[in-house]
Formats: sequence, structure tokens, C-alpha cells
Amino acid sequence: MATYNPDWKPTGIEGGVDTNKLPWIPMPQSPGSFFKPLRASRETSMFSMVMKMKKGTVQPDLVHLGAADFMVLSGSMTYPEGPMTGTLKPGYWGYVPAGAKIKGLVADEDVEYLMNFHGPVAFLGADKSVQSLFTGEDARAAARERGITLVPSTLAECLQPRPDEYKGPAEPLTISKAGASGLCTQAENVATEAVTHPHFVDTKTIPWFESMPGIALKVLRVSAETGQVTVMVRHNAAAGPHIHLGASDFMMLAGSLGYRAGPPEGYGPGMWFFEPAGARHEATQNVTEDDCIYLANVYGPIQFDGGPGTPVAAVLHWMTYP
Repeated sequence: MATYNPDWKPTGIEGGVDTNKLPWIPMPQSPGSFFKPLRASRETSMFSMVMKMKKGTVQPDLVHLGAADFMVLSGSMTYPEGPMTGTLKPGYWGYVPAGAKIKGLVADEDVEYLMNFHGPVAFLGADKSVQSLFTGEDARAAARERGITLVPSTLAECLQPRPDEYKGPAEPLTISKAGASGLCTQAENVATEAVTHPHFVDTKTIPWFESMPGIALKVLRVSAETGQVTVMVRHNAAAGPHIHLGASDFMMLAGSLGYRAGPPEGYGPGMWFFEPAGARHEATQNVTEDDCIYLANVYGPIQFDGGPGTPVAAVLHWMTYP
């Protein structure tokens, strides 16, 4: 019987943040680069941010001490050499393996991208020695200095009283503007099953497949090592009662999602959520006539049932994705 936490109805911090209401914070190690801190785990060292580079910015050489994954939301950037060589535009999703050395990432135009860091980033000097690190603690400190509440990582943290909201200037993402979210989701007519790069893919070229009535997926990566699954979701029907046995995070790209205790109009592009392990939803659904699309990282199984106290109906995990 599914009775882990049937009465969980949080009224505290909850698990989401509207990134459009946050400011761009300068990244001291990379002039011309900015970030919006979203979450920083005290247990795993993982942290999540929305990044921005102004046109013409060249990041210093760096090494990812942990893996990272990202999606370009607007603009264009180029990895000039190394394992990530190529130009990435809106809708491109990429995976950076731990230990990858990145040389001179260039912003071809103003570019914004969502990035999950599974460990610190080491910035290198001209002599290739480590000059500084950027860690989850740096993201946490930047948020604290500006009165920004990071999204909590556990159920217990979600139940804490909600702090005062950030009162500073808001700097919306480009995808929050009318029509801009289509940059990540349109061009379905070019869909193909071919994958042309080992570390990134244009998600617009991947066909949707229906995983359940009204809900379609594009599978981007499945890790046989950690069980993590990364997918794009087209959520045009109600998803039934379910429990996140492992955590997950997702970023709204288009449309509007009706979500636990949320506003009647739902949440639109630029809203980022983190579901801690054990979080329960009685239903999530599209609340408009438009496609509701988001990028999701699923870090553990999802269990479906018929409601609190009912038998388990299905469990989705990394081995169930094609």
C-alpha cells in the first residue's frame, strides 16, 4: 500500500522559484558572465543555476571537477575545442563529464542557459594552474547576501516557515517573453532519431513518443551508473497520484503547469522546481490550450497509485525508459 506520506500538504517554502524574479549576479571569475542561484545541496555538493553570458564574452579555461548538464534557453555559444567542440543554440541540451577541461567558451550573442553542477568548477590561470573555485557554497553565499531564498533540498526543509520574498530588482529570462519559449520547443518537422554529437544534442530534432495518454517524452540521457534520467516532457493531460521516491528537478519552457497549491493560472516559462525525495502529487496538469513543456532531471523512481492508501499501480525508473 502507498502510505509513505499521504498527508503531506506543505505550506512552507515549497520547492520552486520563479527565476524571472531574480537578479543576474556577476560571476567574479568570468567577467561578462552572470548567474541566478536556484539550489545548493549541503549533502552532495550539487548546485543549480541559470547562467548568462553577454555577447563576446570568453570564459576563462576551466575544469569541471564534477559532471554537469545544461540546456541553452536563448542565444548562442560556442565551445571552440576539446570534447564539447561545437555551437549550441536554443533547445540544445548537453552533458559535461567530470574532469572535462573546457577552453574558452564563447558567447556568440547574449546567451542564457540552465546548468546543474554535480561538483565545483576550477578556473585556470594562464599557466594552467587553478586560480579559484566556484562551488555550491559560493552560490549559497551570493543568494544570502541578496536576500534570495534557495529552493530546499528535503521534505523537512520544505515544511519550514516561508521567509520574506526577495525584494530586489527582477530581471526576467528571455524565454518568459511572449513567443520566445518556442525557441526551445518548435521545429518538430526536423525530427530525426540520429544523434550527431556525444556530449550534446539539439532537442528539436528528437521525436516525441507518448509515455501515457496525453503525456509525451524526449529522452535525452539515461545513466546506468546513477539511475538519473533526463527528459523533455510535453504534459498535455493530468498525471495521476504519484510519489517521487527519488528527487527530481524541472524547468518550465512553454505553456503553463497546474501544480500543488499553485495559482489557478499555473506556472509558466522560467519557473524552476526541485522535488525532494518523498514529495507527493495528487495531480499535475496543463491549465491552458497550449502545449505545456518542461525539461526534467529525474534522480530516482516515481511511484504511481490511485490515491493515499491505495496499492502501487506502476513504478517508473531508469530501466523503463527506451
